[in-house]
Amino acid sequence: MSKVLKCVHLTAAVFTLSLVSLSAQAQSTLLSNQNGTFRLNATTTVQYGANGKFNQKSLTAGTYVCDDGFFGDPIWGVVKACYTSAASSSATPASSGSSMTLLSMQPGTFRLNGTTTVSYGANGTFTQKSLAAGTYICSDDIFGDPIWGVVKGCYTGSTTTATSPTTATPTTPTSNVDSGSSPTPVASNGTVTAVSGDVVVNGAVSNAEYQAMAQKMGTDAAIAYRYGPSSAEYGTANQGGLPTYAKRQSQSMNMISIQNPNGQGNRGCGWTSWCGTWQIGGPLEYFWGDYSSNILNFAYIADSNPDSSFYRKSYAPAVGSLQVLNIGHNVNAVEPEPSWTTYNGPANDGGAIDANIDIYKNSFTLEKPVALAKCYGRGGWCTNSLAVYADGRIVGVGSNTSRNLFNTKLPAGKVPTALTITNSGEFALVTVWDTAAMRGQIAVLALGDGCQGCSPGNEGGAWYANWGNWKRTYPGAPGLGNYNYAKLIGFVDLPDSLKAPTEISASTGVSRWDYEKVQSFWDTDLDNQNVRARFANGDLSNTYARAGMAVVISKSEKRAAFVDLRPLFNYYRQQYFTQSQSGFNSMIANRGDGGGQWPYTFDAAPAQKPSVIKVVDLANRPTAVKVSLEAPHRAFIATQEGKLRVFDLGSGYLNQAGGGSPSDISEKFSVDVGRNPTNIGYVKDHATGNNSALRNLYPNTPQKELLVTSRGDRKIQWVRFDSGFNSGSVARTFQESRVIDPIATEDNENHGTESYIVSIADYAGKGIHNFLYGPIIWHTNDSSKVCAPAKGGCQLLNGAAYEYGGTFKVPGKPFHAGLANIN
Repeated sequence: MSKVLKCVHLTAAVFTLSLVSLSAQAQSTLLSNQNGTFRLNATTTVQYGANGKFNQKSLTAGTYVCDDGFFGDPIWGVVKACYTSAASSSATPASSGSSMTLLSMQPGTFRLNGTTTVSYGANGTFTQKSLAAGTYICSDDIFGDPIWGVVKGCYTGSTTTATSPTTATPTTPTSNVDSGSSPTPVASNGTVTAVSGDVVVNGAVSNAEYQAMAQKMGTDAAIAYRYGPSSAEYGTANQGGLPTYAKRQSQSMNMISIQNPNGQGNRGCGWTSWCGTWQIGGPLEYFWGDYSSNILNFAYIADSNPDSSFYRKSYAPAVGSLQVLNIGHNVNAVEPEPSWTTYNGPANDGGAIDANIDIYKNSFTLEKPVALAKCYGRGGWCTNSLAVYADGRIVGVGSNTSRNLFNTKLPAGKVPTALTITNSGEFALVTVWDTAAMRGQIAVLALGDGCQGCSPGNEGGAWYANWGNWKRTYPGAPGLGNYNYAKLIGFVDLPDSLKAPTEISASTGVSRWDYEKVQSFWDTDLDNQNVRARFANGDLSNTYARAGMAVVISKSEKRAAFVDLRPLFNYYRQQYFTQSQSGFNSMIANRGDGGGQWPYTFDAAPAQKPSVIKVVDLANRPTAVKVSLEAPHRAFIATQEGKLRVFDLGSGYLNQAGGGSPSDISEKFSVDVGRNPTNIGYVKDHATGNNSALRNLYPNTPQKELLVTSRGDRKIQWVRFDSGFNSGSVARTFQESRVIDPIATEDNENHGTESYIVSIADYAGKGIHNFLYGPIIWHTNDSSKVCAPAKGGCQLLNGAAYEYGGTFKVPGKPFHAGLANIN
C-alpha cells in the first residue's frame, strides 16, 4: 500500500484522490489524474473513476487522455483518475519514457531527499534542473515553459534519489483523504503559502512571468493564479461529514404549452419540447398569475472534450445563461435550467451557451472568457451582463426579454484580468496588463442602455420594446443594463507598485432609492431642456451620480489602489444636464467612435480622467474586493488567509456634494472567514409583506450583510454588520456535500414573491447549484394558494436550514456568475 500512498501524495495541484475509493484495488497504480495523459506499452485494463465508482476499458498500446470524453463519466461532479494493476509494467506517463518516474503534475509539489535531476515538460519536450533536497512546485516558475499551452509534469529517472510525499496539517476534518496529501506548500496553520504562476520573483514583478501569465488568461492556469488555491489544495475537496440537503421532485411544465391539444396552454414552448420544470407549490395551472424570472449569466473554462452527455463538440465561447428562479402558473421553479424563452433544442445544449454569444461567434472568434460583470446599484432591474475575453473582446450577454447586441475590443497588448460595472450601468471598468509597457491600467468604457432592439442607429423602438430603458442611446447615463453601445474612452495608469491588477470593484455611493426615483427612462425625454433642468437642479437632481470610487487589488503584489471617479461622473453631469439646448443637440448628433465625438476620450477632454488617490500594502494576498453600494461608504478586501478586511472610505469621496482626503481611507477592522475567500457578493432585495421571513434572516436589513465564498474551505458565509459598518461577524455558514470547489455565489433577488436562494459556481464540481435558505412566500398571488402568507408560505423541506434546488451540469468549470430579476 505504501506505493499507492506515494502516488497519491504526488498528484496534481487541483486534485486530492480518495484512498478509500481504491479499497477494492489495493494494488492499483495511478496512471494519470483527470484530463492528464498516460501511455501504455501493451494491452492493459484501465479503470477510471473515484469513490468506488469506476468505468473500465481494455486498451491496446498507445497514448490516451484520462477524461470523461474517453471513458464516460462514472461519478459526476467528482475529480477522477485513471488506474491500472500495480503488477502490470505496461503503463508510463505519456512521453516520459519508460525510465522516468512521475513526481508531480503541474502545478503540484514534490519533495526531494537528496540532489536530483528533475525533468519538466510533456509530449517529448522537457527542460531539466539539478535540484538540492527540499520541496518544490512543479511549474513554469521553477523550470521555465518548454511547451506552452500544455499541462506538464515533473519526472525523475529511476536511479535518482528517492522522493517522499509533501506533508501538511489540515485545519478541517477530512474523510477519505490522506491527511498528509497537499499539492501546494501549506504552513503549519493550514494556510497555503504559494501562489500558482506568481508574477513576483524575489520581491519584484518578473517580466518573463508577467508575459507568460498574460498569455494564459482565460485558462485553468489563470484561474489557479487568480482564484487558487483550490479546495483540493487545502485538503477539503473530499471532506466528510458535510450535510446533503433534500430536494423536491422536478415536474414538467409541458401541460401549459401553447401547443397543448386541449387549447388551454399559453406558454410559447413546444408541446413535446422544453417548457421548463417546477418544484414548489402546485398544482400547475393554466393561468399565469404573477409571473417573474431570474436569469443567471455564467462564465466557465470550457472542457476541451465535453463528455458524452453534451451534444456539441466545442464550448470555447464558454458563457451561458440559465433560469435560476421562476414564479408563474401557481408554481415555483428553483432548479437551474435553460429558460423556456430562449431554449433552442437539445442539439444546442440550451443554457450552456448564451443566445447572444451564439450570434456573436458567427462574426468573430470568441474563446477564453476572463471575467463577467453586471451592475447592482438599482433595486429594480439591472438586467444584462458584460463578458470580457482574453483577446480583449467585450460583449453584451443577454437574458430573456433583454438581449441587445454590441461588441467592442481593447487594443492589442492590453490583456484584461477583471471587470466591474458602476451602480446603474454608467461605465465599465476593466483592469488590464499592458504587456508592452509592463504597466497596470484601468480601461474605462462609457456604456449605452436602450430599449430592446434599439441601437444608436435605430432609436425610438416600438411600444412592446419598452422595459423602462431609454429610447435613445446616452453613453454614461444611468440605465437598466440592456446595453447596446460601449466606447473605450481611455486608460487610467496604475502606479508602478501595482503592475499586475487581479480584481476590481466600484461604486457611485448613490442609494438604490435615489436611483429608482426614475422608474422608467422610456418616459424620460432627455432631449427636452426642461427635463434636463430637473436633473440639473430640480426634483431629479439626486437620481444620478456625481462621484464614484473604484478599488483595485493585486494578488501578487499584495496591494490595493483607490481610484477617485468624481471627475468622470461630474463631467458627464455637466455634459448632459447643464449645457445649452444647442450644445446638447450638437453633442448627441456627433456621437461616434472618434476621439472628438461623444462620448469624448480622455485625450479630447482630460478633465474627466479619474485619478489614483491612495495605494495601501496588505499583510496577505488579496483575493476579492467589493465597494459598498451606498452609505456608510466602505471597501471590503478579502485576503487569502481568511480575513474580510473593512476599509473606511470616509464621508467625502462618495458624498455627491464633494470632499474627501486620502487620509480618510483606512482599515477599520476585519472579520475571520474561511480560507481563500474568492468572491464577495451583495445580498439582494427581498420582497416583504405579511408573515415575512426577512426580519429573522436579515435583522439588520439585507444591505448590512455580504456573502463571502471561501474556496479553500468550501464555505459560503453571511457576514453581518452593525448599522454603521463599525463591526461585523459571521451570521451563517453554509456547507454541503455537493458543493466541491465554489468560487462565486450570487443571491437571488425577488419580484412579488419572497424567496431566499443562492446560486453557486462550483469550479471543480463543474456545475451551477441552487440552494434555498428561507421560505417561498407568494405576496402577489391569491391568498388561497399553497404558498400564501396566511398559510405561512412554503417552508424548507424537513425543517432544515437549507434545501437543495438542483444543479445545472456545465461542459467546463464555472468561475463567475451574475443574475438579475428580469420578468
